[in-house]
Amino acid sequence: MFRFIVRRLLQLIPTLFGLSILLFIWLRRLPGGPETAILGERGTPEMRAAIRRNLGLDEPILIQYGRFVRRMIRLDLGTSISTKREVTTEFLQRFPGTVELTIAAMVIAVGIGIPLGYLAARRRGRFLDHASVGGSLIGICIPVFFLAYILKAIFSENLGWFPSSGRQDPTIDATRITNFFVLDGLMTREWDAAADALMHLVLPALALASIPLAIIVRITRASVLEVLNEDFVRTAEAKGLTENVVRRRHVLRNAMLPVVTSIGLLTGGLLSGAVLTETVFAFSGIGAFLADSIDQRDYPVLMGFIMIIAVVYVLVNLIVDLSYSLIDPRVRVR
Repeated sequence: MFRFIVRRLLQLIPTLFGLSILLFIWLRRLPGGPETAILGERGTPEMRAAIRRNLGLDEPILIQYGRFVRRMIRLDLGTSISTKREVTTEFLQRFPGTVELTIAAMVIAVGIGIPLGYLAARRRGRFLDHASVGGSLIGICIPVFFLAYILKAIFSENLGWFPSSGRQDPTIDATRITNFFVLDGLMTREWDAAADALMHLVLPALALASIPLAIIVRITRASVLEVLNEDFVRTAEAKGLTENVVRRRHVLRNAMLPVVTSIGLLTGGLLSGAVLTETVFAFSGIGAFLADSIDQRDYPVLMGFIMIIAVVYVLVNLIVDLSYSLIDPRVRVR
């Protein structure tokens, strides 16, 4: 197992190196440049030249890239052009919100999707199977922002069951330790703050979980159907093993590899793509802030946020690889 982990970690180095090159080139190709973002459209050529000189943009491209990599390694991400704050500070303040939202959405998607997909496969051709397949198709087709507005209108504005926006009621004087609001409330035993933060998570998490839930249901169903037709399952049933043993040891474990793959990809996608959900619910994560930074050409924020998100995405895939080896020991051998 140790050699397997080391080998996967070494494989991350060229991946992150390639990502850094693509990000560096893409940001240098954006129209206008940092000088336009700082000075606006009315900056004189002399002022633009001075800005480029101060930022080191007049130096050779390899020197600029080397400085970019060194700063990334030191987590020296610069200062945001729009907020005038350190990019690292902005990220640490906003990223926990996106992580909380992603975790809540994936708990819903996985907690409902895997059992529902398994039951649909076991009852193939029956009502539950047709209902789950049809529901998953609807879940994939409905845009996330449209579902978010529906949930907000029904459960917040009409019924008043859940808050309509934000991460926590501003009137609550909560202690901040990690910026994970639910976790902070539990750590400090401020139960009202934890409960309020959890209530603020429900609607955006449901909206964000709709597509992952639909995908997990369909992949689990297809994978379980494939495993149910394998000879080793029929042999286990012929030996007289109980249904629980066959389901746990033979069906679910062998059907989980494609499901785990989809969960890893979906988790990484939610971490980097929760823009619409965060915008509808005014949820202070990195999605909406990153979208605003693109409009404002806030290059330090774009460079820092995108690179860190890419690193997190790669680490999520590393966790997926490690879970493969736990589910199927043959992966470690290969």
